[in-house]
Amino acid sequence: MNLTYIILPVVLPILFGALIPLFHFKKRTARQWYVMAVVLINSLVTFYILLNRPEGTFQAINLAGRLEVSFHVDGLGSVFAGLIAALWPIATLYSFEYMKHEKQENKFFTFYTMTYGITMGIAFASNLMTLYMFYEMLTLITLPLVMHSMDKKSILAGRKYIFYSIGGAAFAFIGFIFILAYGNGMDFVYGGVLNYEAIGNKDQLLRFVYVLAVLGFGVKAAIFPFHGWLPTASVAPTPVTALLHAVAVVKAGAFAIMRITYYSFGTDFLHGTWAQNVILIFALVTILYGSSRAVKEQHLKRRLAYSTVSNLSYIIFGVALMTPMGLRGGLTHMVFHAIIKITLFFCGGAILYKTKREYIYEIRGIGKKMPVVMGCFSVAALGLIGVPPLAGFISKYNLATAAASEGSFLAVAGIYVLIISALLTAIYLFSVIIRAFFPGNDFDMESVKDVEDPNWLMKLPLIVFCIAIVVFGFCSIPLVDYLTDIASGLF
Repeated sequence: MNLTYIILPVVLPILFGALIPLFHFKKRTARQWYVMAVVLINSLVTFYILLNRPEGTFQAINLAGRLEVSFHVDGLGSVFAGLIAALWPIATLYSFEYMKHEKQENKFFTFYTMTYGITMGIAFASNLMTLYMFYEMLTLITLPLVMHSMDKKSILAGRKYIFYSIGGAAFAFIGFIFILAYGNGMDFVYGGVLNYEAIGNKDQLLRFVYVLAVLGFGVKAAIFPFHGWLPTASVAPTPVTALLHAVAVVKAGAFAIMRITYYSFGTDFLHGTWAQNVILIFALVTILYGSSRAVKEQHLKRRLAYSTVSNLSYIIFGVALMTPMGLRGGLTHMVFHAIIKITLFFCGGAILYKTKREYIYEIRGIGKKMPVVMGCFSVAALGLIGVPPLAGFISKYNLATAAASEGSFLAVAGIYVLIISALLTAIYLFSVIIRAFFPGNDFDMESVKDVEDPNWLMKLPLIVFCIAIVVFGFCSIPLVDYLTDIASGLF
């Protein structure tokens, strides 16, 4: 395959998304066909590239010496790219109906489509320079989506998002500079690129820089105490929050941490050191904090946001074990959490869309009136809790076995943290389900007489994702085997 094809999934959505404002669509359906065509074609091109993986690296721009923008398809990047390509078309279908009552749809779909391409740039980045550049672009392109409503809450959310993201990028940039100075190159190489002769006696400094870089990229992955932007961003339209919390932004942060840990600094340099322990502690604290705050939170989308804060650090925990089994667990949870959480957010969005109800105490009795939405919510909730044989159980099992195999005090402590978090997850999700299906004898069903499921544009994505949660639970072995090979550096 010609190497230039690698750049197509990056360029196509950016180019054709940017053209949307130039077209004066007379009907919404015309814009919908255009956007869906761009998204579908891009996903098909992506899967073609993944199935016919080209060897080598495509150099797009050489900025100065070792600073070049280039793209490559390796195992880790293929997981992230495949996840994006699979979820984006279905999420786009949902957004067509949800955005019907929102203003400035042209603006929304412009940035929504362009975000697809920029996220692909992160997935296919062959070096730290390219990843960092697209990582920064992701912040800028998603800011208008967070601020879409342009009311006071969304403006404040956008301001918080940009401040946190810029601060995190500054810490990540320190890691970028040190890899440039003390690495054999900027390319991502399994095992790392550090030049030990150049490092000399600066190994402790390099480990400190690694911690700073992880916390910097960890802003998008919502590591405590840098998580504050994520619950605040829940004021954005649901397609945006699902994009932020399940697919593009937060997973880009976790993906970047995987890259710098296994492909830049290298686990041989980090495993068993204080730097590893620091990241493990941050991950475990975030898991407990996010789950605890979710139990307390009464706003449905913010409760799901705090759930995301917790579950992202499941991934970071797996990465910080710094073993192939740990990376496998982190990758498994990255994939399965994305499917589960986008389902939960889309269910929450459907409730808001049809009932205008945002708080958990307001959804009493809607279970029988919205059987598809609440049924899908229940399946996704069971998956996130980790009930076998659903997908969430598989990823949590992989994380727990990886922690037991690693054997250190913090790794074993992580198993107990995962169990406590699962209990808290059951509390904050079952409380929603029980209110919806079992409102109590004193509940007046007349108050929900006009409530109903949304149309097929919103129901179909929910059903598809629910099927995926079940299928991956029963048939996870091929995927897990593939992720095992990637985590072992075979692809």
